[in-house]
Amino acid sequence: MPDKVMKPIASSEGVHIHCPEDGRFSFFNSPYPAHHSFAGIDVYPRRCFGDVAPSPVRGEVTRVRMVKCPKPKNFEGIDYDYVILLRSSENPERVIKILHVKPLVKVGDTVELGAGLGTLLRSGFFDFWTDPHVHVEVRNPSDPIRARGGFRFRRLMDVDDLEATADNLSGVVVESKPEYSLIALDEKFEHGVPAGLNGQIGLLDAGIPHYGWIGVHTEGTPPVSGPVRLCGHKIGIAKYAYSNMCIAECGDPVFSVNGSMIRLSFYLYPSSTPLVKIIPQQSGALSLEKSEEVIVAIS
Repeated sequence: MPDKVMKPIASSEGVHIHCPEDGRFSFFNSPYPAHHSFAGIDVYPRRCFGDVAPSPVRGEVTRVRMVKCPKPKNFEGIDYDYVILLRSSENPERVIKILHVKPLVKVGDTVELGAGLGTLLRSGFFDFWTDPHVHVEVRNPSDPIRARGGFRFRRLMDVDDLEATADNLSGVVVESKPEYSLIALDEKFEHGVPAGLNGQIGLLDAGIPHYGWIGVHTEGTPPVSGPVRLCGHKIGIAKYAYSNMCIAECGDPVFSVNGSMIRLSFYLYPSSTPLVKIIPQQSGALSLEKSEEVIVAIS
């Protein structure tokens, strides 16, 4: 039985994708093709590797396939993953592709929203800072598995009432480990961290600068040109838009904490407080203490 409140966050072809109320999600914070064509979503339940993932969709399992992946680099993980295909209960003409979960379900099973789908894997597709998550795509049944070719998503979660961008990235460390630290910003925001987008305000969804592009979520249709600014600093140029989202080409911003160069990750949050992930250049290269006050410098 489902044990989490699941919030609708996106839809495609009549298929709705959900995220646990206390989790987070991302369209663009990934190096893989679906995430720079508006066709992939990563849902991050608030769980650990090996825990059971709640299903973000409803459907009937039609196929389970183990796939090889790269050997993990600089972290302990596995060199295989799983593809789970489900025929959507909402639109039987479409299948849902799921990755990064070792299935507890089998072909023929009906999966309900929020029910246990399988255990969260730490596969070689990940980087050392990647958290447990469920990758979701909506596919044509004739082309369900390839890396490209999914249907584009429309974001459902509202990001209205954005009144101002972030002035700075100062805050308190709420979690710290060798792979990364999380900070709760002093400025209080809902759903994500706001940035400027050529006169508009949108929420960041990106790994900057390491993935090379920046996702921005707006209330209405975003521009397809113009600068993206974080705390007043230009970090990218808008290039492509679809629905209420756009992708910007990342510039060359430099981020640092206590004199050490870092990378940043931003996500969207249905209900919980947005956090910023601080990623060292190498695992263990930055030591921050829980409850420590930090300021991210941008240049």
